[in-house]
Amino acid sequence: MRSLLWSLVAVAVTAAAIGSARASLYALPSNGSAVIGRDQNVLTVYEDTLPDIAHRYSLGYYEIIRANPGVDVWLPGAGKQLTLPGRHILPAGPREGIVVNLAEHRLYYFPKPRPHEKPIVITYPVSIGKMDWRTPLGETRVIAKIVHPAWYPPESIRKEHEKNGDPLPKMVGPGPDNPLGDYALRLAAGRGEYMIHGTNNPVAVGMAVTHGCIRMYPEDVAALFPLVPVGTNVRLVNEPVKVAWVTGQLLIEVHPPVDAEGQVVEPDLQVLEPLLDQALGKDTAAIHWDLARETLQAATGMPTLVGLAAEPEAAPEKEATSASAAR
Repeated sequence: MRSLLWSLVAVAVTAAAIGSARASLYALPSNGSAVIGRDQNVLTVYEDTLPDIAHRYSLGYYEIIRANPGVDVWLPGAGKQLTLPGRHILPAGPREGIVVNLAEHRLYYFPKPRPHEKPIVITYPVSIGKMDWRTPLGETRVIAKIVHPAWYPPESIRKEHEKNGDPLPKMVGPGPDNPLGDYALRLAAGRGEYMIHGTNNPVAVGMAVTHGCIRMYPEDVAALFPLVPVGTNVRLVNEPVKVAWVTGQLLIEVHPPVDAEGQVVEPDLQVLEPLLDQALGKDTAAIHWDLARETLQAATGMPTLVGLAAEPEAAPEKEATSASAAR
C-alpha cells in the first residue's frame, strides 16, 4: 500500500513538472489552507471536442464547459485556448476517507497517512444520480471491492428500460456492455445498493445521469481502487458554495445547486446568497458584494477572489467552510 501510494505521488509530481493537468494528487497545504491545485491552459487541435479534453485531463463534462463559456462543445476549432480548471477549495469537514460533493460532481479521497508521511488528497470528477434515482446524502462506508463486477439491474430500472423499448437482461456480465466498468466499491446503504464504479460511457462523467451510483472515468477508478481499503468512510454532501481564506483573501467557489431529485438547477441568488452568509459565519471581511453576486450567478466552479479580511493579520489560513443546499 505504502509503495503504491508513493508511486502515485511520484507520477503526479512528474506529470505536474511536464505541465499535465492529469495529475489529480496533491499534498495538503502545510499551512492549513483549503485550496489545492492550479488552473492551466491548453490549445485545441482540429479533432478536439470539450468532452475529449475533459476525459484527457480528468475533468467533468460540465466542469470544462463552465470554465470556458461561449466555446462550442463539439466544435471548439483548432488553436482555441481553453482553461483547465484544476484549482479547488476542499469540502468542509474532516479530511479523511472519501468525500463526494454532489453539487461539484467531484470526489476527494484523503488516504490515512503513515507516521512521518505528509497527508495528501486525490480528486476526480464523478457522475451522480438523476431525478428519482438521486444519490443519497450522508455518511456511509465501503463494504466491498469488486473487480469485473456483474450488473444485476433492479426491477425498477428494467421496467424503465422496457418502457423505452430497450429491455435489459436480469444480469449483465463483465465486458464492454456493462455500465459498471471494471472496478466497483460497494457502499453500505439503508435501502438498495450504491457503488462508486467505472463506466462504459465516459462522455457522461460529470453529469447527473446515473441511477443513484457514483460513476468515474475508467482510468480514474482503476487508480483509486487499489488505494481504498474496505471500511473506508464515505461522506456524501451537497455543497454548492465553498469558502476559503488565502493570506487574508476571501475566495468563493460556486457550483450550480443540485436539487432534491439530483438534478442540476440554474443558480438562484435568493438561494445562494444565504448559503454564502452561512458559509462565512462570523468571519469579518470586506466583501465586494457586486463581484460576489456575479460569482454566485455565474457558478463557474472556479475559486474567485471576492473580498479581503477586515484585519489581514487576524485572518490566518483556515480550513474551507461551506454551505449545503436544501435537502
